[in-house]
Amino acid sequence: MLVDSHCHLGDPAFADDVEVVVHRAAASGVGWVVVVGESREAAGRALRLAREFPALVATAGVHPHVASSWNEEAAGWMREALSDERVVAAGEMGLDYHYEHSPREAQQRAFDAQLALAALAGKPAVIHAREADDDIAALLRNHPKTVAILHSWSSGDALLDAGLALGHYVSFSGMVTFKSWTKDDAVRRVPLDRLLVETDAPYLAPVPHRGKRNEPAFVTEVARRVAVARGLSYEEVCAVTTENAARVFGLKR
Repeated sequence: MLVDSHCHLGDPAFADDVEVVVHRAAASGVGWVVVVGESREAAGRALRLAREFPALVATAGVHPHVASSWNEEAAGWMREALSDERVVAAGEMGLDYHYEHSPREAQQRAFDAQLALAALAGKPAVIHAREADDDIAALLRNHPKTVAILHSWSSGDALLDAGLALGHYVSFSGMVTFKSWTKDDAVRRVPLDRLLVETDAPYLAPVPHRGKRNEPAFVTEVARRVAVARGLSYEEVCAVTTENAARVFGLKR
């Protein structure tokens, strides 16, 4: 069995065939899909899906792109959302200095507050990191009680070092199958008990599905490539990443 630890199944790209996509994932051996709610609206869609399909669970948070919307009302909403048993993580949250759709100060303020809420709820925080490694590492150090998942890893060694030193999890996406991927050392450095796989669907479709809409069933290709990088069997990667996802998200059958 595999767990797709990060998927935007509530995205409009799946509006017409989400049930088919869920069944196709199950047929491929994907036992759980973590549906990410990166905004109040997206979290609502993720939770509705999680209530409809037993193999789905949801997250709730505010993405750095929309961090300017963070206020006391948003904090109250997120606190309540995290109390739902089908919501297994806070986020997607973090910092994105590449696009800067929200000012950096607003991103940092929202990120800091959400890390604190994750700790209060006793749930992990799903982290988006883009060209902001030093500031993300600093904020993570300020919240030692928060367990983080560094999602779709493609950052630098400094953030990886900080994340591993703090005992956080690292998730790899379809990027590991790209010709441009050069970070197998990072795949090998992550301790086996902190390793996760994901699709980030509908984005980042892995080889041999490049150019198509990504979907949870394709996480098998990510696991196969991670197995090659680690010198493990596919079955071993399935076993350890599923165990890790069950632990960090509290998944139970």
